[in-house]
Amino acid sequence: MKIAFYGTKPYDRIWFEPMGKEYGFDIHFIEAACNPETVFMAKGHDAICVFVNDHVDAGMIDALYEMNVKAILLRSAGYNNVDVKAAEDKIVVLRVPSYSPEAVAEFSMAMLLAVARLTHKAYNRTRDFNMSLNGLMGVDFHEKTAGVIGTGKIGQAMIRILNGFQMEVICYDPFPAEGLEAEYVPLEELFRRSDVISIHCPLNMETRHIINEQSIAAMKKGVYLVNTSRGGLIDTEALIKGMLEGRFGGVGLDVYEEEEGVFYEDRSGDIITDDNLARLMTFPNVLITSHMGFFTREAMQAIAKTTLENAYALENGLPLANQVGKEMAL
Repeated sequence: MKIAFYGTKPYDRIWFEPMGKEYGFDIHFIEAACNPETVFMAKGHDAICVFVNDHVDAGMIDALYEMNVKAILLRSAGYNNVDVKAAEDKIVVLRVPSYSPEAVAEFSMAMLLAVARLTHKAYNRTRDFNMSLNGLMGVDFHEKTAGVIGTGKIGQAMIRILNGFQMEVICYDPFPAEGLEAEYVPLEELFRRSDVISIHCPLNMETRHIINEQSIAAMKKGVYLVNTSRGGLIDTEALIKGMLEGRFGGVGLDVYEEEEGVFYEDRSGDIITDDNLARLMTFPNVLITSHMGFFTREAMQAIAKTTLENAYALENGLPLANQVGKEMAL
């Protein structure tokens, strides 16, 4: 199988290159993102491999189909960046449903602790030998109420961590899981009761802007919010408005609505024209990271293994356990 591997970073090759050789795959590593201008580079390949900031729309699906590309290999759990409906009966879409739920959950907790205890500010201050505690007073999480939106594998891992802090954990998911040490409540109640909110749901038509002006108005003043899922779950302009009104104690964002072309890239020498992102950076109680919640050795190895196992299953006519089916199309 020949695979066009888009959006290649040095850390991708660490696992995909040797594993690909073990499977006998011919992987063509391409640094450019997958988009309408670069889709032609898939010609002569049996599959393409894309990440979260590669967007494959209906027109690209048709182009890939005409090039006899048989599969889109997602090296991620989310698939909102691929037009799944357009791919039906044309190209198989395979994803990595789980790689390291603990990696994302642990990072979410790290972000919560950072914004609650202002460790990011303290780090910058003490590097200049400013050891003053003024402006660094934080809050305890012990016995506070934590709300978890989405109780898939990552959400469940987050619930276990929050329980370790002896927090009261409430959660919302339209498809409840059994046996969780958390109380399922309606979404409106979660917004109203939570001191901390952590988002762990997929991005689709129902969840887009689940955090909006109305939901922010329903939250406790001083709530802490963390999003390590998808940027489109939060209405950025509503978030900025809430920040200006002093509604948040702190916000941690590992993802952003318009992150394409910025996240995963070094833009330190460029003028950033995204006014909303630039404005978010000015708030002292906002911590923004570059979509790195998943980024551990264990997770990267698991992503490579599952992605290539998906390709192997397709090539050898085996059951496609990780296919994005019609029932999952947005």
